[in-house]
Amino acid sequence: MARVIVFDVGGTHTRAALFDGERLAWRAGVATPGQDGPEAMVAAMAALIAPLGDVPAAVGVAIAGRVHDDGRVSTHSDATLCGWRGFALAATLRGRLARPVRVFNDARAAAWGEYLHGAGRGCSEFLFVTVSTGVGAGLVLNGRLHLARNGFDAELGDTLCADGRSLEAHASGSALAELARRHGHASGQALCDAADAGDAAAEALLRAGIRELAHKLADLSVLVGVQRTALGGGVGLRPGYLARLREEMDRLPALYRHEMMSAELGADAGLHGAAALAGAP
Repeated sequence: MARVIVFDVGGTHTRAALFDGERLAWRAGVATPGQDGPEAMVAAMAALIAPLGDVPAAVGVAIAGRVHDDGRVSTHSDATLCGWRGFALAATLRGRLARPVRVFNDARAAAWGEYLHGAGRGCSEFLFVTVSTGVGAGLVLNGRLHLARNGFDAELGDTLCADGRSLEAHASGSALAELARRHGHASGQALCDAADAGDAAAEALLRAGIRELAHKLADLSVLVGVQRTALGGGVGLRPGYLARLREEMDRLPALYRHEMMSAELGADAGLHGAAALAGAP
């Protein structure tokens, strides 16, 4: 892999990095202008890497949205990134930066980073799941990142549960916040704190979403042969979350279980993954 400039575009913060081969040589960050539309985001990205000058490098972008195979991006919620409805991010950035550009969903990029350098090493069928405000995922099958033409590569959070609602409506940080509001807790974090302190009602509320996630992971054990899942995200990496998920998985027959562990690269997973993907032939 030669030099690659990488952006990781999230709902609140955008980071840029320069990789020289596999070495992270430079990084910077800026608040994401999420409510100002995609053109403002492109301008912010260009300004962020201006200190690099004309260093020869391809560009990779990891972004929280659905990525079509031609580099267009659509987002689920205007609360995160407003106005992204099939925006031609790859083409617009190519014109702005005069560099080759490849765009990836951020969870897919993080999955590839974890597979290469973190919790997925040595595992040919590997799933990365981030449980934070939403629920995102990336899937590696037979040592290759699964990237579907329609952009629905591993949309675990959008799969449906028995009640007709999505997994994200049960297991995400946003779902926890709504449960907390309805049951008298100040926040999702407060609900989790209460569960950790032994509050049986709070524990039951927290467990319900984790159980739904466990059942989805069980399906993937037999559907595509996932051998290992790594958890990331602010909720997924919270102390006690992984232990609860393992307990729910252990209640299922052995056929449906696989190895569960915490992600290792933290917030840098998407940067490493996008760099490797953008720098590949």
